[in-house]
Amino acid sequence: MEDYWKSTVADVDPQLLQSIIGRLLDFGEQRLAAMEAAGIVRSVLSLSGPGVQAERDTATAIRKAQLANDFLAREVEKNTARYAAFAHLPMQDPLAAADELSRCIKDLKFCGAMINGHTNGQYLDDHALDPFWARADELGALIYLHPADPPAPMPVLEGHRALKRATWEWGVETGSHVLRLIFGGVFDRFPRVQLALGHLGETLPFLLWRFDSRAKLYGVKLARKPSDYIRQNILVTISGMFCAEPLHCTIDALGASRVMFSADYPFESIQEAGHFMDSVPLDEAVRADIAFNNASRLLGLS
Repeated sequence: MEDYWKSTVADVDPQLLQSIIGRLLDFGEQRLAAMEAAGIVRSVLSLSGPGVQAERDTATAIRKAQLANDFLAREVEKNTARYAAFAHLPMQDPLAAADELSRCIKDLKFCGAMINGHTNGQYLDDHALDPFWARADELGALIYLHPADPPAPMPVLEGHRALKRATWEWGVETGSHVLRLIFGGVFDRFPRVQLALGHLGETLPFLLWRFDSRAKLYGVKLARKPSDYIRQNILVTISGMFCAEPLHCTIDALGASRVMFSADYPFESIQEAGHFMDSVPLDEAVRADIAFNNASRLLGLS
């Protein structure tokens, strides 16, 4: 995991790398002080990607996912008033991932799961993963889809390293992944599944009409319009998008009840995130819903 983040910020700043790793590994005073400074009451913690999804050996992925979840459960248990958790899953084995999701929701009291994009090139619309989606549907467990590197470099970005990963590449990869789920019929097969996306939905809320128009043009056979799935099966957070205009567009497109606050700590400034949530022009009832009420309702937080 450390090697992954070294490659992510290799050309940025070695001190920044060490700072990020230090904050990722801290569950005590440093993290709590940052939360206090930003006015954050409760944080949902998760393993940073790609985690065990990068493992080639399935048995190793299963074992390490269980260890990671047990470790996180112990840390959350030390301060349940401030922390909750997302499960980390071995998506190499759909049944093992489903069983681990059940264990984390029922036994460890986690509030959902985070999946870090594709798993060794397998995307989540693959029918082989239907047993996992069936379990998520049955449990009513929120699944947060986090960005990951694409399986192969995007030729259009070659020669422009600054456009790769968090700047643009991850958004294209993750938005496309979600469209595979929609156009591949996952939400028709498992209509209760709720999928969360960061970065105000990876541009999807801004393209609703076009998705509907092109689906009709190409004769895509779905039970609903693509925009209906985005409005009814997709939730978004404001992580890494602390800007009023796209937030207002997303609220208009999806409704305020589908938007949640997220700080994206430690990769974004938690103080900037908190200040933005406190100061962005919003009706105060909408601000309260986005800042806490929606997450409380959707994740079962108190």
